[in-house]
Amino acid sequence: MGQGVGREYSPAATTSENGGGKKKQKEKELDELKKELYLGVVLAAVVIVTGCFSYYQEAKSSKIMDSFKNMVPQQALVIREGEKIQINAENVVVGDLVEVKGGDRVPADLRIISSHGCKVDNSSLTGESEPQTRSPEFTHENPLETRNICFFSTNCVEGTARGIVISTGDRTVMGRIASLASGLEVGRTPIAMEIEHFIQLITGVAVFLGLSFFILSLILGYTWLEAVIFLIGIIVANVPEGLLATVTVCLTLTAKRMARKNCLVKNLEAVETLGSTSTICSDKTGTLTQNRMTVAHMWFDNQIHEADTTEDQSGATFDKRSPTWAALARIAGLCNRAVFKPGQENVSISKRDTAGDASESALLKCIQLSCGSVKKMRDKNPKVTEIPFNSTNKYQLSIHEREDNPEGYLLVMKGAPERILDRCSTILAQGQELPLDEEMRDAFQNAYLELGGLGERVLGFCHLNLPQDKFPRGFKFDADEVNFPTTGLCFVGLMSMIDPPRAAVPDAVGKCRSAGIKVIMVTGDHPITAKAIAKGVGIISEGNETVEDIAARLNIPVTQVNPREAKACVVHGSDLKDMTPEQLDEILKNHTEIVFARTSPQQKLIIVEGCQRQGAIVAVTGDGVNDSPALKKADIGIAMGIAGSDVSKQAADMILLDDNFASIVTGVEEGRLIFDNLKKSIAYTLTSNIPEITPFLLFIIINIPLPLGTVTILCIDLGTDMVPAISLAYEAAESDIMKRQPRNPKTDKLVNERLISMAYGQIGMIQALGGFFTYFVILAENGFLPSTLLGIRLDWDDRSKNDLEDSYGQEWTYEQRKVVEFTCHTAFFASIVVVQWADLIICKTRRNSVFQQGMKNKILIFGLLEETALAAFLSYCPGMGVALRMYPLRVTWWFCAFPYSLLIFVYDEVRKLILRRYPGGWVEKETYY
Repeated sequence: MGQGVGREYSPAATTSENGGGKKKQKEKELDELKKELYLGVVLAAVVIVTGCFSYYQEAKSSKIMDSFKNMVPQQALVIREGEKIQINAENVVVGDLVEVKGGDRVPADLRIISSHGCKVDNSSLTGESEPQTRSPEFTHENPLETRNICFFSTNCVEGTARGIVISTGDRTVMGRIASLASGLEVGRTPIAMEIEHFIQLITGVAVFLGLSFFILSLILGYTWLEAVIFLIGIIVANVPEGLLATVTVCLTLTAKRMARKNCLVKNLEAVETLGSTSTICSDKTGTLTQNRMTVAHMWFDNQIHEADTTEDQSGATFDKRSPTWAALARIAGLCNRAVFKPGQENVSISKRDTAGDASESALLKCIQLSCGSVKKMRDKNPKVTEIPFNSTNKYQLSIHEREDNPEGYLLVMKGAPERILDRCSTILAQGQELPLDEEMRDAFQNAYLELGGLGERVLGFCHLNLPQDKFPRGFKFDADEVNFPTTGLCFVGLMSMIDPPRAAVPDAVGKCRSAGIKVIMVTGDHPITAKAIAKGVGIISEGNETVEDIAARLNIPVTQVNPREAKACVVHGSDLKDMTPEQLDEILKNHTEIVFARTSPQQKLIIVEGCQRQGAIVAVTGDGVNDSPALKKADIGIAMGIAGSDVSKQAADMILLDDNFASIVTGVEEGRLIFDNLKKSIAYTLTSNIPEITPFLLFIIINIPLPLGTVTILCIDLGTDMVPAISLAYEAAESDIMKRQPRNPKTDKLVNERLISMAYGQIGMIQALGGFFTYFVILAENGFLPSTLLGIRLDWDDRSKNDLEDSYGQEWTYEQRKVVEFTCHTAFFASIVVVQWADLIICKTRRNSVFQQGMKNKILIFGLLEETALAAFLSYCPGMGVALRMYPLRVTWWFCAFPYSLLIFVYDEVRKLILRRYPGGWVEKETYY
């Protein structure tokens, strides 16, 4: 005999068969059903509100044109009717004659008519870090490359110029770029589409099953009130109410983690998009490079010497004992107008801010690092006169009093190497002046070509000790009517500069490659410089040749080389302009390593669209205004926080606060982790749907007492399952996360058939078995053996039947039966909690063993304890029988589901072991979700 829960039959419990008794019973029955219906309506409301509050993409209006207002200079100096007047920049009109000087922001697009040493910083427009000379001469068909045009919102860094306004406002080059960016349609993010797909799928399943059971229960003779309760129960069992919270926590957590790693996420969904990225189109200046010109090489004593270009000055150095180097350093320090800004004594020399030209600032820092204070050098050798650099002479000259000869003067000159060499008759070697013969000229030419081939900007340096008899102390030097020699000088050496790659970039590019991500450089800079940097950071890997390299190696014309033989490719903007979309697609398809140089903003946009046509998820990095259309069009735009323009930051979804490409790799890993953890959380949440739905199925199909109630289902979904599901958002990445190929958005869905198969068809079924085992154990202990339960439902739920016999002939009242039934509900609920322990632990990983991954997730451990504590509280707290119809359980009943929990753990560990041992095998194809 089983031990019952109040099984003694009391004749007094039966109601009399008179009409009044039946009427009261019917009223009581109706009240009970109404209560259940009201409870059902509340549950339905919870589900509907949760469903309607599905993850949505925040609608944001484009503020790009607003950010241009911040770029408009407040005042402009215009010449009208022969008079100079200051007016608001917005009042400048086409045809105005405008004057700009060093430090001014250009108020409109200007055609230069006169210039005195004018240089402009076009980096926000073209990506060139070097200031560009501006003069009246027309030098190129492309407006972005000709010297006689100044562009709206660029900065004049030195000199003065006058120009006629040719465009204002939206008609300027900047304005057209802004219009290009603001007119672009932004598609939905991959994660938004994935969650929408999942919600549609799960809603469809829930509504279909709910309506099916509703109709079936009406056919089987249930009242419509009972049928509605079944409908609500099925829908509640199917809908993962915790999904919204899990997604929000996942994205918010990741955004916080990334903020600590210098990535500011403007749009939370963008993080997962970055994880799906298969192509990164990266700007060069400031992203892959340090955005500061640095001396890279020197050529003196007929040898090329390497300078330290590392960010922390930990790189190689050279022998500085040569007297030729002392002379070269002196010229570079004296023939130089750049100075350090005050108050930076505690800042490392390489990171100090300077006032002056980028090249001169690079020379200043190099000499300061190598020879000590340049200011002291200049104080000991005061400047007497100077001829500033201009585009006609292509040199800069200054004359100084000599510290080593108080009566003498020293002339120093730097400029374009070939122009400097033409002015020299001797060359300094090991401190000795030697005649500049053909052999030395050839040596110079080889060094010049080698440094230029590295994409470096090369300057030549020479000096002359002016004879004291002709230039005694106090001589009046005239820089306008030159009264001193500028030929017959002594050539000292070359110094080359480059914007060097960031230290962390090569490693980051390597990680991208191993993660299956293609990195394409898209820059406005010169092709030679772009190619050199691409080789330096690994975008063009060692041993891979371009078409030009193959042609040079085989000594044949470029046209005879099959483009498909070259893995690497450097495409010039002028060539890109004449390409059809099909030709661009061919390049993107056939070359794995691509550099686009001298590209316009429109072309950057075309490149991004070309990559998207290939089916790639495209991330674009950039800092300039010229990058904003591409940033907006890309699946995810990444702007630079330090060097980035307001426009690029506004167009982007993410901002790198340290301007470092390596931070993108961090973002890719975090994005992949989000997708992984959402998959794990959904797999965990969906698994309990099967043990929640099957009780209703068997209740209706084989007519057994209801094993699990609607209230207990809600206790699982919104109670015990919620914290563990959210805790999976805190799970650390698996070891293979950056070794996988990027996911294919068309095939690798957040919820796919393999996940459904694992959650519903395998783990869910084991969980259901555990629940039913506990259910049958409790009823058997109370006298109802499984064979007796089949087909007993109608009698069991009949309120008027108070003499229902169990397997042992004992009679049960309706109230007594319901106490046992609700105890079964509680036990089934507890069993689901026990099997969900194992489910939570196996969901920590998709491929690795739990023993490899470890149990370091403290939130997950808390989730295990929380769901257990909540289950115990709901079972044993006084008054729960009245409030939620949940009754205390015997301790032994908790252990009924333990074997099933252990089975789930062992089953999944074996599955993952096979999956790791036989990658690509049947187990992976059928069960790796």
